[in-house]
This record gives sequence, C-alpha cells and structure tokens, in this order.
Amino acid sequence: MDSGAGRRRRIPRTSGLAAHPGRVIGWDQHRVPVTDSVRHGGAEPKGPPRVASHSNDRTAALSLQLSRAHQELRRRLNDVRTGLGRRQVSDDTLATHCLAFCDALTTHHEGEDDGMFAQLLRERPDLAETVTKLVQDHGLIASILTQVRGLADRALGTRGPDLEAIGRELDGLAAIMESHFGYEERAVGEALDDGDDDGTDWADTVFRFDGQVRPAP
Repeated sequence: MDSGAGRRRRIPRTSGLAAHPGRVIGWDQHRVPVTDSVRHGGAEPKGPPRVASHSNDRTAALSLQLSRAHQELRRRLNDVRTGLGRRQVSDDTLATHCLAFCDALTTHHEGEDDGMFAQLLRERPDLAETVTKLVQDHGLIASILTQVRGLADRALGTRGPDLEAIGRELDGLAAIMESHFGYEERAVGEALDDGDDDGTDWADTVFRFDGQVRPAP
C-alpha cells in the first residue's frame, strides 16, 4: 500500500450522531438498532478469549485479528459489568476500571477511523457506504462513552447511585457493540484479508489492548 498523508487522513464524520460525539444518548435510545444494516445481535462467545495477535504476526489473517480484538473488548466490558454487579472492590476502583475500558474502546475505534478504514477505501472504494455506516456506529458509541465517562468521573470519590447508572449505560452499550462488531467483521473481513498487508501501521491501535484495560476482579 502507498504511504503518506492519505494513510493518516480521518474518514469524514457523517451527519447525525457521528457529527455530535458529545450528544447524550438516553437509555431508551439504546434499544434502537444502530443502523438499518446492523440488526443482528448474538450471544457472547463461549470460552476464554484469545488476545489479538501483533500486527506483524501474519500467521493470523487481519480478519481473525479483528475478531480477536472484538472478543477481547467484549470480555473486558463483561468484567467491568460483573464488577459493578458484585461490588467486591471499592467504588473508586470500579469507576477507574470503567474509564480504562472506555479509553480502550475509543482507541480501537479511532484506529479504525484513521487507519484501517482509510486503507480499505484506497483499495476498495466500493466499500464507501459500508465504511460510512461503521463510522456512524462509532459516533453513537462515542456518545454513550461520553455519558459513561461523566458518570464514572462523578462516581470517583463518592458513593451514590452513579455506579448503578453506569451499569445501565453499559448494558445498552454491550448490545450495540455486539451488533456493530458482527456487522463489521462480516462487511470488511474478507476485504482486509484480500488487501496488501504492507503499511498496516494502524494495526497495533486496532488490535492490541496491552496495558489499556484492567478488568475488574
């Protein structure tokens, strides 16, 4: 793949939720399908997840690495939700874990927007509509994460209803993530594997979470 400014350009945000990342999404809206193309939930994978391979490990196809990264994010979110339910550690610790997860998911999506999607569009311009829908999903998820971060910040150092509110937000986020991840893997997985694997300098950001998320006990 070619290098240079084209690789670093951000996929333009589209209208609607993606154009307003700070917009607060209410709980009722979590139950609305993300886009018309993302209407396919599914159960969480069984068994222990495998952490995403390093970008240089081409024994694992990029589509498999993407799937593993999504599985790791699912597990990390489940750890946070379980911790909130059990309350076996301090409220401050739970809120900190929640903020760390938000940072990891945000980093993953920014890596896709700024790198993976830009690469796909250079090689497969026919995927422009699909990429637009995925970026719109990222905008919706970013809005929920903004809400979660605000609740977690307020929960730090205080004891009150904020952790319950965080749990409700994360329940909605889990459903949206499942739909988004499944659609993304089906829509772009084959194109990732068929593409030129040179210049995937975005891969560490998209595939790896070492040190970014600490699961709640």
